[in-house]
Amino acid sequence: MAGLVGRWQHFGRWTLTACSALICIAALQGCAANNAAALGESEADLVTPSDESEARRRARIRLELAANYFEMGQTAVALDEVKQSLAADPSYADALNLRGLIFMRLNDLAQADDSFRRAMALRGNDANLLHNYGWLLCQQQKYADADQYFGRAIATPTYMARGKTLMARGLCQSRAGQLAEAEQSFLKAYEMDAANPVVAYQLSSLLLRRNELTRAQFYIRRLNNSEFANAESLWLGIKVERALGDSVAMRQLAGQLRKRFPDSRELGAYERGAFNE
Repeated sequence: MAGLVGRWQHFGRWTLTACSALICIAALQGCAANNAAALGESEADLVTPSDESEARRRARIRLELAANYFEMGQTAVALDEVKQSLAADPSYADALNLRGLIFMRLNDLAQADDSFRRAMALRGNDANLLHNYGWLLCQQQKYADADQYFGRAIATPTYMARGKTLMARGLCQSRAGQLAEAEQSFLKAYEMDAANPVVAYQLSSLLLRRNELTRAQFYIRRLNNSEFANAESLWLGIKVERALGDSVAMRQLAGQLRKRFPDSRELGAYERGAFNE
C-alpha cells in the first residue's frame, strides 16, 4: 500500500466530493489478508501459511494484484482480478470488500451494497467492512444509518484505523448539515493524526463558517506550512487571514498561490475578489 505521504501527495483537493477518493484508498488497508493490523477482527490473522488452502492462496494472490490495480486507477483490471479471486474462493470476505469498493468507484451502488453485505455476512465484526459500508450509505445520503456503522467500527477494540473512520464520519456529518457533530469527529481524528491534511482543511473550513477565526487560522496555517498545501488550502488560508484583517499574511499566501498554481480557479477567484463564492 502507498505510504501516508504518497497517498496525500496524489490527492489533489480537500472538498467533500473529492474526499471520496481518499476514503476508498484508505479503506484498502483491509484488503490484503496478510495485513493483520488492518484486518482487525479478521479470522485471517489466525491462519498461518501452512494452514492456508490452495484455493485461498490463489484467491489471495489475485486479490493482492487487484488491490494494486485499484490503487493505480486501473479499475476494470482490478475488477477482473477480483472476479478471479472469488472464483477461486467465493467465501473470501476481503475480495468481496474490494469488489464493493470497485463498484463504488464505478457508481454501481447496488452491486457495491451486495458486495459489502456478502462480506459482512462472512465477517460481521470487521471494522474495515463496517467503515466501508458506512461510507457507501453516506454516498446514498442515508446519514443516520451510515453513522451507526461508523460508530460500530470506531467501537471495535482491535481497530487500528479509527482516525480514518472519524474522518469519514465527519465528512458524512458535514454533508448532513450536522456541523457541530462533524467538528467533534474531525477534532478526534486530528488528535489521532495531526498530519492528516483533509482533517485540518475541514476543521478550518467549519470554524471559518462559525467565525471562530483564530482556531480556523491555527489549522489552516499548519496545513499551508506543510508539504501538503495545495491551491484550495492556500485559498482557504487567504479567506481566513482576510477575515482576521492580516493583510500581510494574506498577500504572502496570494503570492504562493500565484507562483505555484497560476492556472488554478482559486487564483482566478482571488483576482476577482470573489471571497464569498
